[in-house]
Amino acid sequence: MISRLLLLWVLLTMGCASIPKGAASVDDVDIEGNETISSSDIEEKLATTPSPKFLGLFRGVIYDYQLYDAGVLQRDLDRVERYYRARGYYEAHARAGRVVYTNDAHVEVTIEVEEGKRVLVAPPHLSGLEGLAPDTAKAVQTALSDHVEAGDPFEEDPFHEAGKAMKRALTDRGYAWAKIERKSNVDLVTHRAYLTLVAHPGPKAKFGVVKIEGLGGLPEKPVQRAIDIEPGTEYSTITTDRARDAVIGLGTFSAVEIEPKLADPPPADRVVPLLVRVQAQKLRSVLLGGGIELDSIRAQVHLRVGWEHKNLFGGFRHFSVDFKPGLDLYPTRLPSFQAPTAVLPEEKFSASLRQPGFIEARTVGVITQELNAYPVLLAAKVDPKAPVIGYLEYKGAVGLERTLWKLFASPTYDIQYNLPFGYKGKLDPDLRGIVISYIDALARLDLRDDRIRPHYGVYVQNDLQFAGLGGAARDFRIQPEVRGYVPLGKKVTLGARAMVGFLFPLNYGDTAKWAAAGKATDRAALIEDVELIYLRGFFSGGPSSNRGYPLRGVGPHGSVPFFNPGIQAQELASACVAGSKTYDPIRCGVPLGGLTIWEASLELRFPIIEPLSGAVFLDASDVSAKTLDIRLAYPHLSTGAGLRYDTPIGPIRVDVGYRIPGVQVPKSANVAVEGDPGTIFGAPIAVAFGLGESF
Repeated sequence: MISRLLLLWVLLTMGCASIPKGAASVDDVDIEGNETISSSDIEEKLATTPSPKFLGLFRGVIYDYQLYDAGVLQRDLDRVERYYRARGYYEAHARAGRVVYTNDAHVEVTIEVEEGKRVLVAPPHLSGLEGLAPDTAKAVQTALSDHVEAGDPFEEDPFHEAGKAMKRALTDRGYAWAKIERKSNVDLVTHRAYLTLVAHPGPKAKFGVVKIEGLGGLPEKPVQRAIDIEPGTEYSTITTDRARDAVIGLGTFSAVEIEPKLADPPPADRVVPLLVRVQAQKLRSVLLGGGIELDSIRAQVHLRVGWEHKNLFGGFRHFSVDFKPGLDLYPTRLPSFQAPTAVLPEEKFSASLRQPGFIEARTVGVITQELNAYPVLLAAKVDPKAPVIGYLEYKGAVGLERTLWKLFASPTYDIQYNLPFGYKGKLDPDLRGIVISYIDALARLDLRDDRIRPHYGVYVQNDLQFAGLGGAARDFRIQPEVRGYVPLGKKVTLGARAMVGFLFPLNYGDTAKWAAAGKATDRAALIEDVELIYLRGFFSGGPSSNRGYPLRGVGPHGSVPFFNPGIQAQELASACVAGSKTYDPIRCGVPLGGLTIWEASLELRFPIIEPLSGAVFLDASDVSAKTLDIRLAYPHLSTGAGLRYDTPIGPIRVDVGYRIPGVQVPKSANVAVEGDPGTIFGAPIAVAFGLGESF
């Protein structure tokens, strides 16, 4: 113990900073007098900032002190006043109200602000639209009103953005040489801003030749096909934006810029050539890595090896393979940390080939193949008598991908084969391989500002599947989802998510219902029913779902025949009646999957100290064994908090969710059907780890 404390002391000492003699550390900066503009927005403009604290506790450890400088503070006051003027407060004043030395080497600063009266926008005057088509003139007027309207506070940024949006409304409609002239006159007596905007559309243009730079040894033809702009067609910045997105979508270039070569004055033929600059990524790359997984279901270690080629056989064909071997330490898991009695090997192998320009210029043909082998670990509690089964699983898909603006669509034909085998114990003789074949239509509209760290915007997705073109299952499955993000500050985000899902089995499901009711049934048919619902049904709970529950912790639970070989279906169902003397919560509380799901989440994300941020959340969900059965009375409500550590590939996060008493399920609910999510150190919580935001 003493050696550990000594080591900690040495590490902290090595990372300690000191305050130079005669200088003072800034311990706190406080803003007073501000009513309409938040202190956090003002503080972002300041160079005088508090010294950061290591772990939120210690100054001068790891991080350097921020030193007080009167000259820097004076320039900060000028910055604050300039920021206020940009927000419409032309009479605002900022002064250092107090600079207090708490001792010789530490100071606290208070900046006092007098905001004054805000300048409002008078009705803007817009001219220059004469002779334009009515829809074009309306688009320019809408672009102005979307950013600036009479009665709004006069702010420089919206006024500037209005000019850009008005110009874009014209360039989208063929006016390549369009310009917007902006003037503002601020009257401090009336506190009004008089805005004048003049549109200079110029002539309509046509596209000329497209020249590409930066290809190196890469072929030009596939890039030209992705650009898909024919000389002589009407000019539009919408067209050039879509062309840029299509070239980026080839997956070979890290940066793409399309520059219209606008001659001044416009030439007689009104033709605009395009210069496309591309920057290629590495065509070949190798991925090496590894990781661990520890939760209430499993403890696993794995390696990962991957390889990709972004121009296989030319034509920008993107080929990738990924192999992830792993070992499951069974039955080690949270919170018991029981020593493993068996080591279960598993692997996941995937390969994909993407062919751009398939069928037409911007459609991508896709082939994916997977071969996996893994143990089926479902419940948090382990039945030592039950066998451990695994699946050798094949998944294959062929399909198309097409992006139009922010809308992505991907229809595929998928086939899946699951062959059970025994890891431990006897494999049930009625458990056989199963084939599922289905058509999958995925569509999503992504209007977020950032895919990895969204701050504002909306994301909508729908996954529609039909199984029945061969295979054991015939069903219809639909799962729409919507996410929204609202900025509550420059670095504070409120996110919300809602999802529902419905599965309509056409040739399975009834046998499992008969068995649950204690009616005699064919055991082999029951096992196939259970398998199909497990493979096609819905589950809830886990890192990207309801975080107060373990993986698959929300939803129908019951007995699984192939975990109890040799027991007849009717006998097993009778033994799993809640309240009976023979009821075994471990054997009879296995997650089964359901036919209806709903999930909802609300999350507040906020910065702490870069690269660390935090979140508080509220999750709710339910999975029902019935079709079209949204049970809002079963909220399974959980709340909690988490930390995120930012990395180049997204935040690494850990969340701790707490199941709120009284808002789980009605008291009349059958506990056997609901299952037991378990506790960690006696508390009704779950710990979730993940890479990337939860949604």
